[in-house]
Amino acid sequence: MTDIFAPARLGPITLRNRVIKAATFEARTPDALVTDDLIEFHREVAAGGVGMTTVAYCAVAPGGRTDRHQLWMRPEAVAGLRKLTDRVHAEGAAVSAQIGHAGPVANAASNRAPALAPSRMFSPLGMRPMRVPDAAEIRELIGAHAEAARLAEQAGFDAVEIHFGHNYLVSAFLSPLLNRRKDGYGGSVAARARLAREIARAVREAVGDRLAVTAKLNMADGVRGGLTVPESLQVASWLEADGVLDALELTAGSSLLNPMLLFHGDAPRREFARALPSPARWGMRAVGRVFLKEYPYRDTYLLDWARQFRRELSMPLILLGGITDLDGMTTARAEGFDFVAMGRALLREPNLLHRIRSDQATRSACIHCNRCMPTIYERTRCVYRPDRTVPLPSLSGDSIEGEHT
Repeated sequence: MTDIFAPARLGPITLRNRVIKAATFEARTPDALVTDDLIEFHREVAAGGVGMTTVAYCAVAPGGRTDRHQLWMRPEAVAGLRKLTDRVHAEGAAVSAQIGHAGPVANAASNRAPALAPSRMFSPLGMRPMRVPDAAEIRELIGAHAEAARLAEQAGFDAVEIHFGHNYLVSAFLSPLLNRRKDGYGGSVAARARLAREIARAVREAVGDRLAVTAKLNMADGVRGGLTVPESLQVASWLEADGVLDALELTAGSSLLNPMLLFHGDAPRREFARALPSPARWGMRAVGRVFLKEYPYRDTYLLDWARQFRRELSMPLILLGGITDLDGMTTARAEGFDFVAMGRALLREPNLLHRIRSDQATRSACIHCNRCMPTIYERTRCVYRPDRTVPLPSLSGDSIEGEHT
């Protein structure tokens, strides 16, 4: 317990403990800008005792969002983000911005911009073909990640997390199922990993040693023909050799093809169907059992795969998946993981860490029903926790609304 709650280095920064609030899309930016509601979400988690909270999801381009309400990194967003980082810092925690491009997970119809995929494919979200970026567009995407990192630094973030998971754009490039390119960004594992490595290098060059730079990397996509653990291990070893990342957060699953591999627990098919507009609602009812597979919940459920990365790599690693109590945290540390990341347990109880510090036997109240998942379409929350905050307008100017509780 002393080790978990002691200060720890993450690249150039020091966190007050080894617990990180994982990136979970908050659905609190209706105008694609920061709101008081978003600020309060992260302030509350910071007040609850985490070492660092992660703002998700900060798209690097308007077309890189899963829908048009998501935040995207541009100068107009900096003032609101600065208010957010100031509030988190006032509670004693650090704050990271998750940056990336949703790629084939983007909703082109909502964004009014083409979704991107490494190879030709049809978008089930936007109901139209996706665009395949050429070499020039790929260079622009790499530059957009670097610019997003620079804006994060201006906004007072301590770290950036680059999204290389869940079949978002970079993850899609890593997937042999989704990436059938014949140029230098497709084919071999090395070619499919090229975009990830170039983006990581560009982000590091943009922020130097002033910010910590981490990446969220899929260990496996969980679909036939997708990225496998051995291939991901090779990618991770190249990222380590490049020396531009301060840590890897290990994840799994595909938001496009197999989202439940990341979550485990109950599959909320009915709740998703109710939350979606037609005709997506009918599609969910028709294929929900195929799309939302059920993986029984167990503590530290990604540990078996993650152990293989810990054996092969020397760089810091962040263990995600089923971390809900002190036993899980100490298991992670005993297995050699430098940090742990928590998501749903903190949605249920933002003050969970304070409770654990007071009583080591504390168990999370999260029941892994995953009914929080469909709330991303309105406002992400635990459905069993009283909803105390009223959504507020975007913060695009210098003033800030009073807190609403």
